[in-house]
Amino acid sequence: MLKIQNLSKSFNNKIVLDNISLEIEKGEIALFLGQSGVGKSTLLRVLNNLESADSGKITLEYDNKYIDLKNTKANNIAGNIVGMIFQQFNLFENMSVEKNISFVLEKSAKKNHKEIPKIVHHLLSQYGLSDKAKLPVSKLSGGQKQRLAIARTLSLDPQVICFDEPTSALDPKLTNFIASNIEELKEQNYIIAIATHDVVLIERLSCTIYLMQNGKVIEKAKSWEYLAHKDKYPLIEKFVTGRSDT
Repeated sequence: MLKIQNLSKSFNNKIVLDNISLEIEKGEIALFLGQSGVGKSTLLRVLNNLESADSGKITLEYDNKYIDLKNTKANNIAGNIVGMIFQQFNLFENMSVEKNISFVLEKSAKKNHKEIPKIVHHLLSQYGLSDKAKLPVSKLSGGQKQRLAIARTLSLDPQVICFDEPTSALDPKLTNFIASNIEELKEQNYIIAIATHDVVLIERLSCTIYLMQNGKVIEKAKSWEYLAHKDKYPLIEKFVTGRSDT
């Protein structure tokens, strides 16, 4: 379980995260929904240690004990517990597809060099990129880059996987494909956190919806409960139908 307790963050005296507390179980998808600037991406960046919180605590149950994610080195835990898949992918454009994964494994994970080619081959096969292995990333389509970004993140064996706007540049077919990949990760018992304004994902994913506004979670619902009883979740419904300023 991932526990976020009283998490706050400000930039230039503007509150971006305002005393957020929540828990995400293994095998659960947390969908942080809202317009740009409400704190969704900042929350993921804090989870991934790309930003530091002003206050609050983030802990993860790992090997039957809770560890402080801001202090992984002190707990002798590898620094790859939380994986991040960025909106712009952050791939090495001039490297080959296979090198994007092997390079990260060589630099960031304690893998035997004999293991690395097997891991790369397995992930490229799993994500339909085997025939692109030798191509530079710059030759890939947006959907192929998305799949490579997921494969590269999984190579590091994270416990938590964060997606920042995973479907923002994708057509409906690829959106369905990525949603299916995310559901598969859920079934593999990963903890998944998604920052998005794409309301289509509510229908594509079995998830917990956290609607955010001004750095706060203003409404929460299981996706299936919202879809069955939209009247019980008026703020989410207003956002989904475009009738809200959230």
